[in-house]
Amino acid sequence: MESLPCLSEIEAAKALIRPHIRETPMYRWPLLEKGLGCELWLKHENHTPVGAFKIRGGLVYLNELRRLQPEVRGVIAATTGNHGQSIAYAARLNGLRAVIVVPHGNNPEKNAAMRSLGAELIEHGTEFQESLEFSRELAAQEGLHAVPSFHPWLVRGVATYGLEMFRSVADLDAIFVPIGLGSGFCGVAAARAAYFEALRNDPANTAALNNLAVLEMRSGSPAEAARHLASSLAANPQGASARHNLDALAILVARRAGRWMLLAPFPGLLAAVAGLDLLARVLALLALVLLPTVWFRWWRAL
Repeated sequence: MESLPCLSEIEAAKALIRPHIRETPMYRWPLLEKGLGCELWLKHENHTPVGAFKIRGGLVYLNELRRLQPEVRGVIAATTGNHGQSIAYAARLNGLRAVIVVPHGNNPEKNAAMRSLGAELIEHGTEFQESLEFSRELAAQEGLHAVPSFHPWLVRGVATYGLEMFRSVADLDAIFVPIGLGSGFCGVAAARAAYFEALRNDPANTAALNNLAVLEMRSGSPAEAARHLASSLAANPQGASARHNLDALAILVARRAGRWMLLAPFPGLLAAVAGLDLLARVLALLALVLLPTVWFRWWRAL
């Protein structure tokens, strides 16, 4: 992959998508805070026009495609939901034909949503990989541009929600990012690097830079655990299918003193956490509560 987008590139992406996507709100939830005994925020990426963060990347990708390849008349993508909605939305906005390939048995609500955005929906295969391979064949046959599920242009777009988050809530201590194909993870990483690089260039931001040092250097912290977890997920031999399931979980952002923020890329997804010194409890709750109930329900909807 190319290098992560810098601040000016993320800012340009933000300006590009802003006419279509407002900055998503972040709210505190008193009942959740009462039950968890901590400060908790929810960033509502489900408030985008397609109910997920991926629309940000789709808008940037299609804009770059039209700029660099103005002869393109149509695009095709394989998906099980949100990526397809993103591409369908952006294609309609750019006056392009959109063909979306999904596996048989895909979430009917997601299928209906993609059709409502003007996509030509094709069902092929029983799992994502079969749909992906067929979409590539169809792209060659019909002269369509194949949009991948991971690309630097997509990362540049989704990094905008990371930048919104860093600018909205200060004193972040650790970031937990589930990994699917990686655009969300790389987007948050890019936003974090860009945001703190800007702070480094302003000597008035001493306190924020101290927080960055904590985020980068704390040994044995949840941040370190998150890096190990991310590495293990990225190397998962189950491949994209298993990692797609993990995308249904929320992005957890820890604050100091056990105060946590929760980013939910998809509607209705909440994760329970208790504090920085209770990482084992966090993982246990994820395993015992979220995985059995949310995992199976959402894996087809991604």
